[in-house]
Amino acid sequence: MTKKDVVYSAKLKHANPLDLIFSDGDSELTTPKNQATSIKPERIRLDPTQPRRYFERKKLEELTQSIKVVGILEPLLVRPLGNGDYELIAGERRLIAAGMADLEEVPVVIKEMDDATVKQVRLIENLQREDLNAYEETIGILELLVLRLKMSQDEVVSLLNRMEKANRKKADNVIRSDEVAIVEGVFMAFGKLSPESFRTNRLPLLNLPDEIQQALSQGKIEYTKARAIAKLKIDEDRKQLLSQAIDNNLSLVEIQQLVRNIQSKEEGNDNPPLLKYQYKELSKQLASSKVWDNPKKKKALEKLLNQIKIILEEQEESTEN
Repeated sequence: MTKKDVVYSAKLKHANPLDLIFSDGDSELTTPKNQATSIKPERIRLDPTQPRRYFERKKLEELTQSIKVVGILEPLLVRPLGNGDYELIAGERRLIAAGMADLEEVPVVIKEMDDATVKQVRLIENLQREDLNAYEETIGILELLVLRLKMSQDEVVSLLNRMEKANRKKADNVIRSDEVAIVEGVFMAFGKLSPESFRTNRLPLLNLPDEIQQALSQGKIEYTKARAIAKLKIDEDRKQLLSQAIDNNLSLVEIQQLVRNIQSKEEGNDNPPLLKYQYKELSKQLASSKVWDNPKKKKALEKLLNQIKIILEEQEESTEN
């Protein structure tokens, strides 16, 4: 964390993210006058256009148990749909856990909001999740900047680049002060990154291959490991290593070594380092495994070993011929 990041974090200490972001007259959203009321969960609708977020099962179960004991401490935020039902604005994780806890009613605060404001509030709530990973945070902040600035994603990136040049006194054009204020407000609200740290360390995540971005969005792998795997340019090698890293929970050091091995393999090598690594690891596991004590599994292993034996024999025959 840089000195600028520390400053942003300090400013956040007693601040409400909604107060800092909606500093242009919309801060009333943070202090709804409506008192919390209770409604049946089945009357709450999710926006069909809103993509479902990934929620870790274990965390949901922990929240469910907490709700069973003390109930829902923070009301859900909803807006009326006009047919007696309500649309969920904030609190999807709590709503899911309430269903798992079989609650008959859930506490809600009902607010009238337009579509643009709803999108921003949802993004802000998502960005305050404890289990948010670096990739999700990057996507969320960028989407929030797009909405707040009323710009395209490319225009937001361009603005961040121009702000960096201005800080180095190399600006090639004028930056509007209101745009800078919005950017500063968004980053100050969450207190984890400065605009420059975001530009330098987080935006590169958006250039990662699709399969790696998907794994990151689902919380299956840390972004430091993901960036190491992304150095592989051959799709098949990269996808194979990604799968191996997730399944075996490889450390960053192990991944980096495998990446170096794969990058250095000779052209046309039919026995890539990753397969050698898998073979060695499986050999170690088989040697100490109790699978040999299970007749059914032992029979399955014998079948697989025979298949390997056949492949090796065929290879020897082709070499002799």
